[in-house]
Amino acid sequence: MGSLASPPLADPKTISPTDLLRLFKSQQSHLNFFFNNIDISQALTFSQTLLNTKGTIFFTGVGKSGFVAQKLSQTFVSLGIRSGFLSPLDALHGDIGIVSQSDVLVMLSKSGNTEELLRLVPCVKAKGAYLISVTSLEGNLLMGVCDFNVHLPLERELCPFNLAPVTSTAIQMVFGDTVAIALMAARNLTRDGYSSNHPAGRIGKSLIFKVRDVMKKQDELPICKEGDMIMDQLVELTSKGCGCLLVIDNEQHLLGTFTDGDLRRTLKSSGEGIFKLTVGEMCNRNPRTIGSEAMAIDAMKKMESPPSPVQFLPVVNDQNILIGIVTLHGLVSVGL
Repeated sequence: MGSLASPPLADPKTISPTDLLRLFKSQQSHLNFFFNNIDISQALTFSQTLLNTKGTIFFTGVGKSGFVAQKLSQTFVSLGIRSGFLSPLDALHGDIGIVSQSDVLVMLSKSGNTEELLRLVPCVKAKGAYLISVTSLEGNLLMGVCDFNVHLPLERELCPFNLAPVTSTAIQMVFGDTVAIALMAARNLTRDGYSSNHPAGRIGKSLIFKVRDVMKKQDELPICKEGDMIMDQLVELTSKGCGCLLVIDNEQHLLGTFTDGDLRRTLKSSGEGIFKLTVGEMCNRNPRTIGSEAMAIDAMKKMESPPSPVQFLPVVNDQNILIGIVTLHGLVSVGL
């Protein structure tokens, strides 16, 4: 068999940093035009309407606006608001059956003259749903047939031909997400309520997991007494996978910590003298600690805080009694 011919290599091309910076600044200017000219009264009416919707808030759009509509519906759902994406094409082939008179349908379209959306309007009206168009061009057809229209001021697209929808979709996203957060505040969504909608992924885990959910405890703890010889505790130091010893008294109060780093430093400075040293003589008597009811994400932040990061935190109760240990490795293993 003969070998396959290598594909021809394209001539290398470069992007000027000056040109790229100019584009970013131009896009910033176009977005500022939107922020400086948006009709807040329209935005308020739109937000209030969605807030008081008894049914489902549906979003729809075609092309790039359709992608924005899908993203916005997902954002609303994540905030505990009944929402969904309605494909204009599928709606005309049966999916409109999900729409009821208590629902709102938000139509996203830069031009407001999108044929697929215009064909959908009479069908949605027949179902009794409330129709809102969100458009950028003045005097468009959708704003004339919907119950309410929101105008998103668009200076021009960043595209040199003023065609590719890159600025218009950006302002659609900014507008929709901002309204979503306004509804989040108005509905008094709590941190716990938000976390219950995100049980998987780093967002949910950072809001749900507490230290007690991820800490090692009981037989998993690398504990010793302050009078124990350092060399007698090497197995305990290395076998529990915590990188440290937790020094306690007879009542389980935490007295200090001794790490594998402390072992190396002690061995370097004391040499053979390490055989005569107790853990209590070399341990850190003022370690960082945390409570079991603290959020796991806060434990990670505490580990990373100045003056230098640490790999673990002893977990103690109000009487400074040792009840567990949380490690950086343990936090990372659960996805934090």
